[in-house]
Amino acid sequence: MFDRRGFVGAGISLFAAGLHAADDKKVIQGFDEKFAGEISPVKWEPFSDLKVRVGIAGEGFCSFGSAFAYQYHPNVEVVACTDLDPERCKLLQKRVKAKKTYPSCEDMIKHATEDKLDAVYIATDAVSHIRLAIMALEHGLHVASAVPALFGKDQLDLIPRLVSAAKKSGKIYMMNETTAFRPECVAMRSLYQAGSFGEHLYSEGEYFHFFGEQGIASYNDWRVGLPPQYYPTHSNGFYTCVTHGRFTDVSCVGFKSSLPQFQPDNNKYANPYDSEVALFKTSDGGSSRMAVMWGTPGHGGEIGCFHGTKGSYVETRKPPFKGSDNSAQNVNVLKWPLPPNVPAGGHGGSHAYLTDDFIRGILLKDHKVCVDLKTSLDTTVSGIYAHLSAMKDGEWLKVPGCV
Repeated sequence: MFDRRGFVGAGISLFAAGLHAADDKKVIQGFDEKFAGEISPVKWEPFSDLKVRVGIAGEGFCSFGSAFAYQYHPNVEVVACTDLDPERCKLLQKRVKAKKTYPSCEDMIKHATEDKLDAVYIATDAVSHIRLAIMALEHGLHVASAVPALFGKDQLDLIPRLVSAAKKSGKIYMMNETTAFRPECVAMRSLYQAGSFGEHLYSEGEYFHFFGEQGIASYNDWRVGLPPQYYPTHSNGFYTCVTHGRFTDVSCVGFKSSLPQFQPDNNKYANPYDSEVALFKTSDGGSSRMAVMWGTPGHGGEIGCFHGTKGSYVETRKPPFKGSDNSAQNVNVLKWPLPPNVPAGGHGGSHAYLTDDFIRGILLKDHKVCVDLKTSLDTTVSGIYAHLSAMKDGEWLKVPGCV
């Protein structure tokens, strides 16, 4: 048994993000970005009378378990929750109003039938995501997982088990990739699907999160010396969550760090890099540059752009979309409205949209979640191969398809 312990805007309130000022004094980068973009003026309409019975695993340092608005959604009943730290478990129970608690995610999954759970949200340490997802799927549960879908080269051999478990169960697996519902990515996806970009030529994604001398707290120190491209989804999503294509080849440059934790002898990954920039070839014949930067102080966030044969979307320009014709004039690039009293949350107002997408996918037969199994794996695995390339001085490597 696997076991564990433990438009870029600004100004999200601690409450809306799931971080309560009375409980957590430090605002986590990303959670303070509440700008959800412009929302469709169409009134929200209930889409089902049913409630999905959910178990939530993991509050942890970042309060991920409570940050994604399950407790506010009208089509959700939070039945159970868990955190390996008893105090964080109590805090999570208070925040999400769960009826029951368990000492571990494994225990919660084992009691899924007894509790009549329909789904689990896995917000545990990155190392445990894929193993817990496999277990939950094998117990007949829908799964939403925090990012990344899997962690590092040592877990690549678990991918067939995850794919098999999802197919055999017939349940939804999705990854909570926040770029998918940032306002600029929603706009890019709408324009791409409408054909306004034409053929994809080039895209960029950049994820900046300065680690500093002290680093970031993590269970069993999994973030200490973390290879940047082992956590690639906040950059890679600006291509995969727009086109649902994949990366086929990669060459990556790593930048050696002066920070103590990124000295190879000081971390479990023998990793010398605090920042990595990958150049990818894409399945549609285009290319992408995707950067993950732990060593650049003074700026944080997730930003991206998209260029095609008919038009481009560059976040920092006004207006952001410029095309060769008028094909974009009637394209709806706005997010749909959330239910009343459901805060959009952090990371560009993406949190509750990921939850709403997951719940709609479970309750509506014709709704396909954005970050499904294929997109989750394509977004994650490419980063693992990017780091392997960086460790080989930028050697071009093939990135395998997973589904």
